[in-house]
Amino acid sequence: MVIPASYDMTVETPREAFEDACERLRRTAMDSGCALDLAEALQELTGLRLLDQLPDFISIKDRRSRFVFANEAVCRAADISDYSSLLGKTDFDVFIGETANRLFAMEQAVMENGTAVDKHEEYLVRHDGKPFWLSISKTALRNSAGQIVGLVSISRDISERKRQEDLRHGHARLLEMIARGQPLDVVLNALVQLVESQLQDVKGAVMLLDEDCRHLSGGAAPGLSPSYVQLIEGMEIGPGRGSCGTAAWLGTSVTVADVQENPLWEQYRELGTLFGFRSCWSTPIIAAEARVLGTFALYSPTTREPTPLELELMAMATDLAGIAIERAESERRIRHLAHHDPLTGLPNRTLFWAQFSRILHEARRENRKVTVAYLDLDNFKSINDTLGHGAGDEVLKTLAGRMSRCIRASDLIVRLGGDEFAIVFSNPDHDQSGVLRRLDTLRNLISEPVTVDGAVVNATCSMGVAFFPEDGEAAEDLLASADHSMYEAKALGRDRLFVSA
Repeated sequence: MVIPASYDMTVETPREAFEDACERLRRTAMDSGCALDLAEALQELTGLRLLDQLPDFISIKDRRSRFVFANEAVCRAADISDYSSLLGKTDFDVFIGETANRLFAMEQAVMENGTAVDKHEEYLVRHDGKPFWLSISKTALRNSAGQIVGLVSISRDISERKRQEDLRHGHARLLEMIARGQPLDVVLNALVQLVESQLQDVKGAVMLLDEDCRHLSGGAAPGLSPSYVQLIEGMEIGPGRGSCGTAAWLGTSVTVADVQENPLWEQYRELGTLFGFRSCWSTPIIAAEARVLGTFALYSPTTREPTPLELELMAMATDLAGIAIERAESERRIRHLAHHDPLTGLPNRTLFWAQFSRILHEARRENRKVTVAYLDLDNFKSINDTLGHGAGDEVLKTLAGRMSRCIRASDLIVRLGGDEFAIVFSNPDHDQSGVLRRLDTLRNLISEPVTVDGAVVNATCSMGVAFFPEDGEAAEDLLASADHSMYEAKALGRDRLFVSA
């Protein structure tokens, strides 16, 4: 664009002076036979008012980067109602220092060397903290003598495009995290942070439904107060249990526009005031078979309904959270099956040997005793032969449950195979007689009748016992010694406990 050399753009120009300058621009372009430039084209159409109808940000600045003209789009972006109040000001009056410094440096470089900037993408933050993305084009403005006297800037708001790009990248990143088996809490925290990055002044939270399907526990809430998260930990689901407790109970979305007025929040109303939120919208996270896994919620500091964008993000978040939770559950099941007996749920040989070796290592280091009991059910084959293997399996599960309830957390129980079990008692306080009393109690408990499909089954067991370090130093030696004692118990008539001499 070329303007007369006599026109001084360093002056703070009102609209009338600028319109007069544009007219001179038009006449100069026509007299010189040049193609009509931007300013003339606009004048030929509907005048400068047309600029106010365009969504793009159009402005002209002088050599000191002061506004000479700005259309209404620029004023809206700068949060200024009257464009004339922007004249003579710079980007330092509109944007925070870091943003204004980058724009000023860019414009000064354009006017210094005459090289235009074309569709440069820039992240801007206004003084009020509102961020947005612009695609910026800046061209030097010259007079008829070829001197650069200012610049023309045409920018387009690409915030929505950038938001969608960030969302797509974040979505892909989360799927990769899930595929790579990242810990569930890491994935859920990243998910909540992705949603929060798309919104202003809104915080998210994932809550997981416990195995009892009655309570919610915290899965991820990086933006919420830890005190609030602690207060709602273990929330019981049901009607009138806030947004999340009710959503998990109903299996459908619950929107509470005002937590101070909605009866669903009657028990938790003071929490909104205490932690600074007024509305809460919750959506259940549902597995493929329509099983509720938890909830995803958004908290807003204002009284309102969720926007279409917030609803869209909540739908995306619940889908991803469902995938992540189900993947984590599947991995837990796989790990459990790899180390546990599928029928009784007890540890299998693989897990048993690793834990048994660890117990013995700690016992050597701390000079503690360890007791090993080897159990074999008496005449179990007859149960399978008379009632069938299905009934036999039910008996095994029932007796395994009884044994599990009789041992402490520090003890170890394993199904070695078939109807054979082993129990390792760690740290029995050097009181062998006390351990033997516990085993005798367990033997009596096993002998209590079991009802399977209406039939009463009586099962007994023979037990052999070995002690560390008296009967062996290694895990294999101790178990072999206990096994030998168990056969001694059977030889003596079964349904008894035998201790090696």
